[in-house]
Amino acid sequence: MFSTKRTEDELKIIRFILKQFGYKPVNVSYFTRALTHKSFLPEEKLDFANERLEFLGDAILDAVVAEFLYAKYPDDDEGYLTKLKSRIVNRKSLAAIGEKMEIRSMLIYNQARSINLATLEGNAFEAIIGAIYLDGGFEKAKTVLIKHVFRNHLNFSQLLSEELDFKSKLFIWCQKKKLTLVFELIQETHVNGQWNYEMAVFVNRTEYGRGKGFSKKEAEQSAARETLQLMGEI
Repeated sequence: MFSTKRTEDELKIIRFILKQFGYKPVNVSYFTRALTHKSFLPEEKLDFANERLEFLGDAILDAVVAEFLYAKYPDDDEGYLTKLKSRIVNRKSLAAIGEKMEIRSMLIYNQARSINLATLEGNAFEAIIGAIYLDGGFEKAKTVLIKHVFRNHLNFSQLLSEELDFKSKLFIWCQKKKLTLVFELIQETHVNGQWNYEMAVFVNRTEYGRGKGFSKKEAEQSAARETLQLMGEI
C-alpha cells in the first residue's frame, strides 16, 4: 500500500487553494507545478515550471469569461463584449487578482533574482486555473472562476464605467520616448446611411496599428489600441 500522508508543504498548498479558490485539490502535484517559476529550477528540470499550465489556464479563463459575459450582457454586441473581456484578462488585471489572492506568499521562485512579482502572480493565477481544470475538469474550473474569482475580485460596475482612452495613453507614451505620433485617415466610406472610417497610426513615420469605427474618434481609439498592443504596452 502506498502512503497517502500529505507533507506539510502539500497541506499548505491545499489550504491555500481551498481558501482562495474554494477548491480542494486531489492531485497536489498539479498545484505545486502551478506555483513553481522556472527561476527556481535547474536547466534539466525546466519542464516542471508552470508555463505549460499557464498556457492551459489562459485558454480556460478566456473561454469562461467569454461565456460569462455573453450570458450577463445579452443586449451588447460582440465588439463591446470583446472590449470588456480584454479588461478582465489582460496582464495588469490578472496581476491585480493574483495580488489580492496573495499568491506571492505561495510562489516557488529564486528569491535571489530580481523578478517582477506582480507578473509572476498573474502567471501563477492562470497556471492554477489550468491545474484546477486538469484536477477537476472544466465545470469545476468554471465554478471556481464565477463563484470565487469573479464574485470576490472583479468589480464589473467599475469595469463598465471605466473609459479606456488608448489615444491619450499612446500620446503620453510617445512623448516620454520622444517619438512623433501621427493619426492618418486611410479611408472613409458611406454605406446605407452610415459613415465608416479607417485610421492608421504612424510612430516616427512608421505605420503601426490600424482601426475602424463609425466615427474618426472611434477609429483612432481602435488604431491606438492596436499600436499599444504591438508595442507591448497592453
